[in-house]
Amino acid sequence: MASGKFPLLQREEERDVEVNWEDQERINQFSRLNTRLDRLEDDYKAQKTEKEYLDDLAMEIELLDEDKPVPYKIGDAFVMLSLESAQERVEKEKESIDARVEELDRKIQEVSAQMDKLKETLYA
Repeated sequence: MASGKFPLLQREEERDVEVNWEDQERINQFSRLNTRLDRLEDDYKAQKTEKEYLDDLAMEIELLDEDKPVPYKIGDAFVMLSLESAQERVEKEKESIDARVEELDRKIQEVSAQMDKLKETLYA
């Protein structure tokens, strides 16, 4: 049995359809855009998750004692930073991720618009 939106055709319903070169190029472009959209959406989700982690970290840092240094991970090593310095770094990372999320959202909208235009052309 078929799954998803597009059920499989029965053997007697199958037919050969000629596709001209321009339509085949549009189909190929749609496929490339679809792959790009999947990657952008995966990256978007990863960035949103990272943002949530940073939000949680910012809350946890606020609860720490101001007199004690805070272990802060940079690359593969932990560095002891003052509470204020750690908070500043977290805020900078959050701003960087916010900018990345906005850019990814913009790219996702662009790719979706291109795909919609191709669909319209192909189904016309």
